[in-house]
Amino acid sequence: MCIIFFKFDPRPVSKNAYRLILAANRDEFYHRPSKLADFWGNNNEVLSGLDMEEGKEGGTWLGISTRGKLAALTNYLQPRQDRDARGRGELVAHFLTTDMDSLSYLKKVSAEGHLYNGFNLIAADLSTEKGDVICYYGNRGEPEPVVLAPGTYGLSNALLETPWRKLCFGKQLFLEAVERSQALPKDILIAQLLNVLNNDEAQLPDPAIEDQGREYVQPFLSKYAAVCVRCPGYGTRTNTVILVDADGHVTFTERSMLDKDPSCWETSTHEFKLQS
Repeated sequence: MCIIFFKFDPRPVSKNAYRLILAANRDEFYHRPSKLADFWGNNNEVLSGLDMEEGKEGGTWLGISTRGKLAALTNYLQPRQDRDARGRGELVAHFLTTDMDSLSYLKKVSAEGHLYNGFNLIAADLSTEKGDVICYYGNRGEPEPVVLAPGTYGLSNALLETPWRKLCFGKQLFLEAVERSQALPKDILIAQLLNVLNNDEAQLPDPAIEDQGREYVQPFLSKYAAVCVRCPGYGTRTNTVILVDADGHVTFTERSMLDKDPSCWETSTHEFKLQS
């Protein structure tokens, strides 16, 4: 289970406004090996964490490049997984290193969507000169990707904007922080967004998540139905906040669990200017 909230406005009127505000949780088994967010690629142009699971090495769930490419992935909740399917994390990594634009890339992915277990993929081209473009494709939804209109969106382990109660609850908290964003110092805004991501109030009952997850989700429903998931051996391992201001200055903050211990965390921040 994962969750992403984001608001984008390619041409903010105010100089103090952000072109993109994104807050995301990565939920995963605590024992699954991964690297903390850092720069990688041919010219250290890509910033992301990396999956180090055997056979899935080099995939990622969320990343951004200095060239203005951003991608984020969530799995689609399904009771049975195809163990022979391709690793979904490669979808993000490939986009971050390709020269294809976001819509063309997602059209290519849509033709190969059947090779993967269920997923949702956000792909964006952030350009200070041309304006930002953000696209979405889910391989359990419509056959073609869509270009998103500027606005605020929520994505969890169903299709984009599926009104799971935890998504609606978290999105409202996110919106409240976003509405205060221009009046807040950046570090305070980031702290408030991290608070949103760590809200562990179960939003029950939720027939939609029960119906989609069926018997798989039933034993863990009270934990899965919160923005922050906390189960024995599984749950929210990484919080990420990405801010892109009107001038293309990126602030990427990651809060990561250490040593498989939900009480031990490390926070790091990377800042850079988009090349585009």
